[in-house]
Amino acid sequence: MSGFVVLEDGAVFRGRSVGTLGVAYGEAVFTTAMTGYQEIATDPSYAEQLVVFTAPMVGNYGVSPRRSESGRAHAAAVLMRRAGEEWARWLGGQGVVALEEIDTRSLVLHLRAQGAMRAAAVAGPASLEEVLTAVRAQTPMEGRALVAGISTRTAYTLGRGALRVAVLDYGCKRSILNRLNACGVQAQVFPHDAGGDAILAERPAGVLLSNGPGDPAALPEQVAVVRELLGRVPLLGICLGHQLLALAAGLETFKLPFGHRGANHPVLDLASSRVLVTSQNHGFAVAGEAPAVTHVSLYDGTVEGLALPGERARSVQFHPEAGPGPHDAWPFLEAWVEELSYAQAA
Repeated sequence: MSGFVVLEDGAVFRGRSVGTLGVAYGEAVFTTAMTGYQEIATDPSYAEQLVVFTAPMVGNYGVSPRRSESGRAHAAAVLMRRAGEEWARWLGGQGVVALEEIDTRSLVLHLRAQGAMRAAAVAGPASLEEVLTAVRAQTPMEGRALVAGISTRTAYTLGRGALRVAVLDYGCKRSILNRLNACGVQAQVFPHDAGGDAILAERPAGVLLSNGPGDPAALPEQVAVVRELLGRVPLLGICLGHQLLALAAGLETFKLPFGHRGANHPVLDLASSRVLVTSQNHGFAVAGEAPAVTHVSLYDGTVEGLALPGERARSVQFHPEAGPGPHDAWPFLEAWVEELSYAQAA
């Protein structure tokens, strides 16, 4: 079955459907990751996004339940040059609009030049003019609050350990919880709208602010809770959690032209001058200045890490749990857990 992608500026890229039939609307973005396609599709941070893979072949090592970062696919659509058969069947079973034979090189160059934008992926017969009109009627990603649609509805506990850490779920990846469990931590996962008092009542050793989708500036209630927790309990922010911590500390966020998405992004640790190769997925960034800034992107100089020692808080824009991706940043999460353990024993 034929299909096409249409961007809000009218650009059209044609391909062939290998997933479910229908029309998927969202923001067209691209990832430079060569592996981890299943993790990407199931990452809640990709909610309402049409993901373009830059790798020419996607799905060449199949699928496995243990690779999923959540209970379902969150990407609105998957766009590829060529798709593996098992991977294509999995996408269809997940109800994902997926197209192959797309000229992904041209599409990515277009998005890099013009920026991520509203778009639609169409699998099956449809009127181009009607779909384009609907695309232009969609609300842009700026101002979108998406965490309510993907966060857990009820609190739950995962893992065992003497050290208990509260996790605010804004779209938390399973890899984060798995890494905490591997460090001997019992994770108490709270919904995105949990209040500060309810979290502190559990007496956690620390609070982790998870990754998630959408515009951080559109989440004033979540920012208020983070501000309430600042200085009262150690905080660690990852991705969206990093941005919410920054807003709570009085900094600002802004929309990147085409975002950072991939498993090969270089980040400079300012304290050690070491370069980390990191896994990333974000369309917004923090506007900040030293001394709060601890890490910066070597692609565009944007803020990749913050430290607020007076409030016992720190954060990173990249993914230290590295699912998928390199393990350069693994020690970051492990070091935080070790600090919590020392503080609890003291």
